[in-house]
Amino acid sequence: MQFTAKQISEFLNGTIVGDEKVLVDRLSKIEDGVPGSLCFLSNPKYENFIYTTGASVIIVAQSFEPTKPVSSTLVKVKDPYSAFSVLLEKYDEVLNSEQHKSGISDLSFVHPSAKIGENVYVGPFCCIEENAVIGNNTKLYAQVFIGAAATLGDNCQINPGVRIYKHSQIGNKVIIHSNTVIGSDGFGFAPQTNGSYSKIAQIGNVIIEDNVEIGANTTIDRATMGSTYVREGVKLDNLIQIAHNVDVGSHTVIAAQTGISGSTKVGSNSVIGGQVGIAGHLNLGKRTQVGAKAGINFNTEENKQWHGSPAQPLKEWMRSTVIFKHLPEVERKLRELEAKVAALNAVIDNIKETE
Repeated sequence: MQFTAKQISEFLNGTIVGDEKVLVDRLSKIEDGVPGSLCFLSNPKYENFIYTTGASVIIVAQSFEPTKPVSSTLVKVKDPYSAFSVLLEKYDEVLNSEQHKSGISDLSFVHPSAKIGENVYVGPFCCIEENAVIGNNTKLYAQVFIGAAATLGDNCQINPGVRIYKHSQIGNKVIIHSNTVIGSDGFGFAPQTNGSYSKIAQIGNVIIEDNVEIGANTTIDRATMGSTYVREGVKLDNLIQIAHNVDVGSHTVIAAQTGISGSTKVGSNSVIGGQVGIAGHLNLGKRTQVGAKAGINFNTEENKQWHGSPAQPLKEWMRSTVIFKHLPEVERKLRELEAKVAALNAVIDNIKETE
């Protein structure tokens, strides 16, 4: 499908600089732009490409003023990155015909007591157990498992191989990527006098609120009692572990390979980097920011940045990293000083012996 610069501008509520009739039929990165492609400029580091790209249309900020001639048509918007993400979503809808599928595959199993909404798609080899509820327009792709009495809201996208255990509650407009497991048992074992461990029954569930996206191979454990919560608007990357009774606050984003231990509460609008480890029974304040590979084993206040393991406030961590770089030199100087002190002590000892 082709669109004019004018159509794109109207869709994004932008303004045009250049030929409003120029046509585009694909999206591209600005450095790879060719005639007929649409791209965007958000990061100033890429500004040099706007003068050399072959793209027909470029989305830029309203404040952008070129310092050299630009051959492309510009569409000026408030936030180029957000505007381009909207176009990517629409483009993906056009390309991905599976999003418009409906019906139940003959190769799937749906328990007679399950309630299936309107315009639902259930792909091959799916299993929906007793009393499960699937909301309107929700798509379950191949090999998805929905446990007994689990509920999914409207307009969800559950990708191949996802496992949603019994009694889990999934809100509206939730996207879960392949091989993620929702509602597996929490890691609860009681030590015994003979050195063994006895399993503690995990009788709670997982509640995932609206507009959440969960990456591939992520695991979210059911609560021991009560619920594990992933609040509205949370975005989870791949390969994340959320333990039992954790509460991830609304609109928090967490990068890959992070692990959050049991009963910890993460404040809303927090940003957690990759490979972060967070101990259990903690409270992280709202808008907490944690750098990659950090280790958190204490409560944090609101609006604080933490880096390192064990974690430190950002400014302290930056000073520490400077010192770390100079440790070999510091060690060498310390050894030299020790040798000089030893020599001076030897001289003092000799003087004492001759007195």
